[in-house]
Amino acid sequence: MTPIDDDAPPLDPAESLALIQRERANLVRDISPDPRLMFWPWGIAWLIGFTLFFLRFGPDGRVFADLPAWLPLLVLSVLFIAAGIVTGFAGGRVGRRVSGPSSRQGALYGITWSLAFTAFSVLFAQFSDVLPEDRAGLLWAGGMVALTGALHMAGGALWDDRHLFVLGAWTSVINVVGILVGPGWHSLIVAVAGGGGMIAAGLIGWVRRR
Repeated sequence: MTPIDDDAPPLDPAESLALIQRERANLVRDISPDPRLMFWPWGIAWLIGFTLFFLRFGPDGRVFADLPAWLPLLVLSVLFIAAGIVTGFAGGRVGRRVSGPSSRQGALYGITWSLAFTAFSVLFAQFSDVLPEDRAGLLWAGGMVALTGALHMAGGALWDDRHLFVLGAWTSVINVVGILVGPGWHSLIVAVAGGGGMIAAGLIGWVRRR
């Protein structure tokens, strides 16, 4: 007589543990957004937007590309809006399949980003007019990148995600370096190392999922 499932011999402890780990990995993959959709839009936005800032507002007031002064900020803003839409859609699709504490954590984390950036924007707006143009630009860019790095590290700590924490730490370090070397160079460092870091994070996360 052909044995049915109930007649099959039980798995040994090693096989049982391997089965549990495989099923857990499958579950995490199913309820986690695609890392490429979460990081690549922002990485591309940083890479293109801050490169334009470097070309138009280079170190020591140099202009490497004679662009309209308003163009880099406009492009960066449009790219940020597009990145927010893409990541919001990707996160929302996954969020609808998750309930309970994890869902609330994600929602509260998203609200934290919105309120923190709003508060920083209001604060920096109070000081922009009393600073030279290049220093005001450095204040805005350095402050926002610093906030991004801190929130990435907080998210990594919240979800025990070592790769997200490393990305936040990397962003914070390159931001400090850019601030120290000054306006112009900060834009280039954030574009290449910051945007490139996010693109790399998306690629690494995608490979890990596979």
